[in-house]
Amino acid sequence: MPEPTRARYTIVASTTLVAVLLYLDRICIAEIAKRDDFRAAFEIGDKGAGLFMSVFFFAYALAQVPAGWLSDRFGARGMLTFYILAWSICTVLTGLVGGFAMLIAARVFFGFAQAGCYPTSGGLLKRWIPVDGRGRASAIVSMGGRLGGVIAPVLTAWLLADYLKWQHVLLLYGTSGIFVAALFWRNIRESPAVHPHANDAEQALAADDEGEANPGPPPWPPIWPLIKSGSMWLMCLLQFAINVGWVFIVSWLPSYMKDIHQVSEKTGGLMTTLVMSAGICGLLLGGPLADWLLKRFGARRGRTLQLVGAYVCAALAYGLMLRLSSPWAIVGALGVVAFMTDLSIPPIWAHMMDVGGRNAAAVFGWGNMWGNFGAFVCINLVPQINERFDQNQDSHEAFILFAAAFVIAALAALGLNPNRTIE
Repeated sequence: MPEPTRARYTIVASTTLVAVLLYLDRICIAEIAKRDDFRAAFEIGDKGAGLFMSVFFFAYALAQVPAGWLSDRFGARGMLTFYILAWSICTVLTGLVGGFAMLIAARVFFGFAQAGCYPTSGGLLKRWIPVDGRGRASAIVSMGGRLGGVIAPVLTAWLLADYLKWQHVLLLYGTSGIFVAALFWRNIRESPAVHPHANDAEQALAADDEGEANPGPPPWPPIWPLIKSGSMWLMCLLQFAINVGWVFIVSWLPSYMKDIHQVSEKTGGLMTTLVMSAGICGLLLGGPLADWLLKRFGARRGRTLQLVGAYVCAALAYGLMLRLSSPWAIVGALGVVAFMTDLSIPPIWAHMMDVGGRNAAAVFGWGNMWGNFGAFVCINLVPQINERFDQNQDSHEAFILFAAAFVIAALAALGLNPNRTIE
């Protein structure tokens, strides 16, 4: 039998590029929202900026399951191409609107459009990647997102400081999505069975657990099986909690460094980039580790070991921040948080593929929905905590909340069962 072709690598590479754009367009907003000229244009303070940043996560969460199911039902190639174009248009519109209500509307539709990216990617990887390689493939695609998150703060801060207005930065980022959408459409097919460059050996390699290389589309989202699955509710709690602990990095960290530690705009962008870079390192290790633990301990024990260990370390890092005063030391502790959070992403993605069956994208979207509700709650909660409880303006009360969230995530991980398929 001939060696398998490598069309699956093109699938992973193209999906990774989409993830880079996904986070570039998403994370740049934190740098823009802290600027005085942006806030003056819409006459908003911290609470208004928090609403602007958080409403994305609420819309993103609501659309997760419908967007994932649409991709399962009508195909990843067409749907994700549409999603890329839609969120790119919304990025451009964010820079063109003339009032706060229109700004919020643009951000809501941006969230709806981006919601389908990761569920669609998860379903696509399930059809293309054998089970013992899903951890690494998930890590690579997730790393694309984190790479976009690394690029966004420093690139946006640099462009804003020396070259462009914030409106022009959004125009630049939005128009780049047209080229990414065209490339994705060119390279992607639904499965090896319909790809012109995938031979029989690659089709056999990518066949799913039931032995079908291209199972039929699901007729409807598996809402009732999801609702009655105790293990899936624990996954939802886990994702809600880790987003409470993690989203500070991509939302309030630039403002925190500017207001509490008086760092310059460029230095603040560099700090956020360094923290996000630590996350990339976590993904690079997390993918191979997830596949190794699967082979060594099985799906249930292997996934649980990685998740619990990562979240305990992240909680300890937030606890350490209560004793730190140097902004660079705080960046180091937050780097540990980002590393450990991203170390856990490959087993989460792999778990969704394990239990998803034909509904992998919809199942992925269900868990991701609850995770983004956590982000929405946290972003709006931080200004409230600072106003009511943080008398000395050191943000320690918020850090305690974040540490507790990671402890809850670790406890939830103990009950996950990847051996029960959602069908």
